Amino acid sequence: MQSTERRPFPHRRGLIIVTTLATAYVASHFFRAANVTIGLDLMRDLGIGPEALGALTGAFFFGFAAMQIPCGFLFDHLGPRRTVTGMLILATLGAAVFTLAPSWPVLLTGRALMGAGFGVMLIGSMVVISRWFPPDRFSTLTAMVLSIGLLGNLVATTPLAWASEAVGWRAVFGAVVVFIALATIAVWVVVRDAPPGHPFLDRTPETPRQMLQGLLEVLGNPLLKPILVMNFCNYACTFTVQGLWGGPFLREVYGLTAIEAGNVLLAAVITYQFGIIGFGPLDRVLDTRKWIAVGGTLVTIAMLAVLALASRPPVWVPIAAILCMGLFGAASTMVMTHGRGIFPDRLIGRGVATINTAVMLGVACMQTLSGVIVGAFEPLADGARSETAYRALFGVLTGVLIVAVAVYSRAQDIRPSDEMRARRQPLQA
Repeated sequence: MQSTERRPFPHRRGLIIVTTLATAYVASHFFRAANVTIGLDLMRDLGIGPEALGALTGAFFFGFAAMQIPCGFLFDHLGPRRTVTGMLILATLGAAVFTLAPSWPVLLTGRALMGAGFGVMLIGSMVVISRWFPPDRFSTLTAMVLSIGLLGNLVATTPLAWASEAVGWRAVFGAVVVFIALATIAVWVVVRDAPPGHPFLDRTPETPRQMLQGLLEVLGNPLLKPILVMNFCNYACTFTVQGLWGGPFLREVYGLTAIEAGNVLLAAVITYQFGIIGFGPLDRVLDTRKWIAVGGTLVTIAMLAVLALASRPPVWVPIAAILCMGLFGAASTMVMTHGRGIFPDRLIGRGVATINTAVMLGVACMQTLSGVIVGAFEPLADGARSETAYRALFGVLTGVLIVAVAVYSRAQDIRPSDEMRARRQPLQA
C-alpha cells in the first residue's frame, strides 16, 4: 500500500506559505507592543492616566481573545487562506481608525478592531504548519513564525522612539497601515490551506451542529485545563513588563530617556528572539515540552521577584532582569506547542483557538489590572509613578506565575516521540 505521508521537511512551498503568514504577523507584534514606547506620549497627548492606558493596551487583547473561538470554526470550515485574508482587512481598518483617532474612545475602538483582526495570525500559521509539516517540526516552525513576527516588536522599540520624535507616532502608524494592506494581498495570493492530497482538501464540510460538537469535544478534553491556566498567566505576566510598563518603569524610576528605555526594550526583544530560536527545537532534543515550559517560567518568576523585592537597586539590575525575562519568557511558546499536541487534526483550528483565547484573554486582563495597580498609588510631585507602585505590580505578577506553575506542573506531558509514533502507526496499518 502506498504511503500517504507528507513530504519531509523542508517542504519548499510550505516554507514560502509560512513565511508569508509570518511576515504579516509582524504588524500584529508592532501594534501590541507599541504602547510600551509611546505610552507616556499617549498619556500626555490625550490627557489620560495609567488606568486608561492599561485599558487601551488591554483592548487589543480583548479584541484578540474575542475572535479566537469564531476563527477556530472558520479555520476548520473555510481554511486559513480565506479566514486570515478577511480578518487582516478588519485589522487594516482598525489600524487606520487608531492612527486617525482624535480622542481616547475612538483610539480604544481602533485598537480593539486591530486586536480582533490580528487574532487569527498565529493560529492560522499553526494550522498551516500542522498540515504542511510533520508533528515533530511544529515547534521549530512555530518558533520561526514567532521570531519573524517579533521584528514588529523590534520596530516598536528604539526605531519607533526615534521616528516618533522625528515625525510623530501617527505618521509612523500610517506607514504600518500601508504595510498591513500589502501583507493582506500577499496572503491571498500565496497561502494555500493544505498540500495536495491532504484530507482537509477532500473533507465534507461540517454542519453547524457538528462544529459545535467539535468545540464541546475540545472544551471537554481532560488534558486541557492546566494548559489553559498556564497560557492565561505566563505570556500575560511577561508581556505586562515588556509590552506596557517596562519602558515607563525605566523612565520614571531611573530617569532613562525614551530612546534609552527603547534601547533596553529593543535588547529584550532580541533576547526573546534568541530564546524562541533556542527553545523551538529543544522539545525534540529533550523529548519534553512541559518541563521546558516550567523551567523557563521559574527563571521568569525569579526575575520578577528581584524587581519586586529589591529597593532601588543599581540600574543594571532591572535592565538585566528585563533582558533575562526576554530570553526565558520565550519558553511560554512551548506551552502552546504542548496544547496543540492534545488535539486531532480535525479539531486543530478550534483546539489551538481555544488555547490562544486563554493567552490573549490573560494578557487583556493583566494589562487592565496592571493599570489599576499602578494607578492606585499617588503619583509623585512631577506626576510620575513611584517605585513602590511598580514594585507592587511586579509582586502581583510574581504571585500569579507561582500559582500558574503549581497548576501546570500536574499536566500530562505530550512528547514529540509519542506524537511521531502515533503518526506512523496508521501508515503501517
